[in-house]
Amino acid sequence: MRPEQIKDEISKLELSEKLLLVEDIWDSIAASNSEIPMPKWQKRELDRRYKEYKEGSIKLHDWKDVHKSLREKHK
Repeated sequence: MRPEQIKDEISKLELSEKLLLVEDIWDSIAASNSEIPMPKWQKRELDRRYKEYKEGSIKLHDWKDVHKSLREKHK
């Protein structure tokens, strides 16, 4: 089935059916997550940040404070 045909079929579904379909699609993506390649630059950056975290050389912020700051900034 072509993407256009799939979209047409999806448009015929009820909202609850669409939500279940999205959940199934997301579950299938998550199940194959290990197959998604990570670029070398991204792996290096994650490794660098993790090392800094373990060494205690980076300043961490509580997510509640970050959330509050962002909400105030974008009022």
